[in-house]
Amino acid sequence: MATTLDWIVRHHRLRLQIVATGMHLSKKHGYTLNDIKKEGWPVAATVPWPGGLTESAMASATGGAVEKLTATFEKLKTDIVLVVGDRVEAFAAATAGQLSGKIVAHVHGGDRAMGQVDDTLRHAITKLSHIHFAATPQSADRIAKLGEDRSRIFCFGAPGIDGITSLAKGRAHIQRTYKVKAGRFGLVVLHPTDTDAKKEVERAKLLLAAMQADKRRYVIIYPNNDPGSAGISSVWDTLKAKPNITLLKNVPRADFVGLMRDCATLIGNSSSGIIEAASFGTPVIDIGPRQEGREHGGNVLHVDFEKRAIALAIRASGGEGWNVKFPAVNLYGGANTGKRIAHALGSLIITPELRRKLITY
Repeated sequence: MATTLDWIVRHHRLRLQIVATGMHLSKKHGYTLNDIKKEGWPVAATVPWPGGLTESAMASATGGAVEKLTATFEKLKTDIVLVVGDRVEAFAAATAGQLSGKIVAHVHGGDRAMGQVDDTLRHAITKLSHIHFAATPQSADRIAKLGEDRSRIFCFGAPGIDGITSLAKGRAHIQRTYKVKAGRFGLVVLHPTDTDAKKEVERAKLLLAAMQADKRRYVIIYPNNDPGSAGISSVWDTLKAKPNITLLKNVPRADFVGLMRDCATLIGNSSSGIIEAASFGTPVIDIGPRQEGREHGGNVLHVDFEKRAIALAIRASGGEGWNVKFPAVNLYGGANTGKRIAHALGSLIITPELRRKLITY
């Protein structure tokens, strides 16, 4: 989204107001609010997101966030609320924006991904939104099938891959900072599939057993804050003394895409393996149902949570050098996505007709 923010700043009819919440304010996840500020982005407000990794805690936090976001938008005199994807934080912002009379614009509506409640939240956000920025033609068609007017749907591609190859830190920086050689390590990003932390402990152990079967080098990034994530984190915490494993709580975006470019294989169930990795031709082993339903390129291999299947997939992902790459073709790619989104937002005329929607069937 960095290019989108950049073009919003440049547009003469727009004023960027970043409201940071969720994991950006979590010390367990690196307190990435500091990263936002270091990159020079203006943070207009922060909205605390209470801790707690259960379903009921998430529901309660969402309710509180809706209240705080509503007050924040009023204080900032916000006209347009721009949200991305299917996270619960985006749902809270879309709810607050819609009910307080703001224009809600949604990026990545119409996608499919099983997640935990991701697919449900994504389509709920679509119905709360006035403007839709779809990443692919299939996603744009799904938005229309939800009863949204075609005049409100724009298919510009995924802003997360806009300029991604130039964003990635150079190989010398990645090798020096993370002590890895390009093509010689696996990058692991595993998020919870279920809300039960005990189940996620078993899944993380299963993946670890498959990884250790060949003693290769791995860089592991801790999971997000979805319910169940504590189970995965507890398994990774036991690996701090392993010489062939590097553990990272959080990685700056430019470093992360550099690691994704340079790794031999991206392993786990992150959406970055489905959307961004194809821009580098990076092989991806997508495990379990979290990303089920997403469009993906030929660089993605799906396997179940089964030790032998994962181990075979890792072994098949490259030879001894472990440096196989696919053609760098990305079906989510758009031309100047960030610029086009900013231009569409800057061209909006906010009227009662724009605020009020009627299902098309």
